[in-house]
Amino acid sequence: MSGPDASPVSLALPTVGVVLLTQGTRPDDLARGIRSLLAQQDVRLDIVCVGNGWQPTGLPAEVKTLGLPENLGIPAGRNRGVSRVVGDFLFFLDDDASIPDPLFLREAIAVLRADPTIGLLQPRVVDPAGIASPRRWIPRIRKGAATHSSNVFSVWEGAVLLPRAAFDATGGWAEPFFYAHEGIELAWRVWDLGLRAWYAGELEANHPVIAPTRHADYYRLNARNRVWLARRNLPALLVPVYTGSWLLIQLLRWARNPGALRAWLAGFREGWTTDPGERRPLKAHTVWRMTLAGRPPIV
Repeated sequence: MSGPDASPVSLALPTVGVVLLTQGTRPDDLARGIRSLLAQQDVRLDIVCVGNGWQPTGLPAEVKTLGLPENLGIPAGRNRGVSRVVGDFLFFLDDDASIPDPLFLREAIAVLRADPTIGLLQPRVVDPAGIASPRRWIPRIRKGAATHSSNVFSVWEGAVLLPRAAFDATGGWAEPFFYAHEGIELAWRVWDLGLRAWYAGELEANHPVIAPTRHADYYRLNARNRVWLARRNLPALLVPVYTGSWLLIQLLRWARNPGALRAWLAGFREGWTTDPGERRPLKAHTVWRMTLAGRPPIV
């Protein structure tokens, strides 16, 4: 249930502020995502569609709009939307994603309420056309079955649910990143709150299989933000360990693609020579908890 209904029954339902991010270039996908939100049952939604460099028009009356005069990047666009919605929970949905089950939000919130140590939830991602899902959508080193739930230390950002209080305490999405790795920082900062990021394999979001390299600056931003991630979040001793391990990984990964490697190395250099923004290093206890949970922040 969504909309302005203020009956006593509806007021007892979970309240969710929804930030739907778009550039206005995928109207059919955007409409599908909105329909999937408006179909949600047993929740009260406050939805804003944020147009990054676009003024949203022609949307259902239940959806508020926020047009940004220029594309501020994915993290900043999401953050701008947060200020326009209310709710005990926040749900972020990209315009090419949707949630096929009308009970999705109710069930995802039930997971968070059943275990207050979970501060962020990412569902399993499935291509709506039945194309095999890429393994990168499972944010684990040891991938395993896509339906297996577990702690995670990064997230696929296209459909993410958090308690509002946890999101606010993290400081929000990393605006300087513009695109790439903002989901890793958000997950790390959730862990630094003493909470956990959780991959819920039993819950499903839909997203088409599209190569991430479609973004013109994919390799550069991937590398720059990897360095920024370390400089912003890791204790000083771990910064060279983390960045060095990723340098080695990429040298091996792109050895047969010199163009991609050159772009990645240029971004890696940029990460050291430009300002990453606010530094909030993880507590030593957080690093230890992450290590015990199977993913020390060194790779």
